[in-house]
Amino acid sequence: MTDRPLIGVTADLAEAAWDVWRRRAVVLPVAYHEQVLAAGGTAVVLPPQPDAAPDVVARLDGLVLAGGTDIDPRRYGARPHPSVRPADALRDEWELRLAGAALAADLPVLGICRGMQLLNVVRAGTLVQHLPDVVGTDAHLPDRSGFGKHPIIILPGSRLYAALGDRADIATHHHQAVGNLGRGVVETAWAEDGVVEGIEIRDRAFACGVQGHAEESGMTGLFAQLVAAAAARRTAQPSSHS
Repeated sequence: MTDRPLIGVTADLAEAAWDVWRRRAVVLPVAYHEQVLAAGGTAVVLPPQPDAAPDVVARLDGLVLAGGTDIDPRRYGARPHPSVRPADALRDEWELRLAGAALAADLPVLGICRGMQLLNVVRAGTLVQHLPDVVGTDAHLPDRSGFGKHPIIILPGSRLYAALGDRADIATHHHQAVGNLGRGVVETAWAEDGVVEGIEIRDRAFACGVQGHAEESGMTGLFAQLVAAAAARRTAQPSSHS
């Protein structure tokens, strides 16, 4: 039996091509899996399966809510902005149930990009649907076919500060951001234009989000914090996988 904590990583369903095949497949950038492994965890991919959320959480030591398409604004009580990308109802339902079950069980959670936004939404927070309407530029989505990069300013004493220090450069690809904060959610990092780039849920042992793509930015230290929290929880609850 391995001592490496079992870390679930949410994934998408999409058309994919390999060899002679073109099929609907479970899709996840390999960088997530690589960062979990480098941090000392064992990664398991979690495709959408909403009804299984409580059972899945019961078998995990930690959870990564991965990046992806826009969350349906109706999930946080808003009418869709014209810029909002088509919603994925199945993934929204799955990840909201999964995040809710994880937070209820105090499972360590790291949310990345969409995953950070989802942590705020599941706590009844809202999102800014289109950042250019607020900051006046596309600076957070400078290359629609890939990642840009910009610095973030990090709150001393936060999880992000412990992993990254007071400033860090992070890969960016988003046109939305955290708006009104949900229950127990606090801001922990910002871009130079004031956009929220990090959050924590302070009434949970480890529930942390980062707006940029930490998996593409070499931020193994942040994944290591998640894995360490997962290992500590498993030690405290040795029967959680039985």
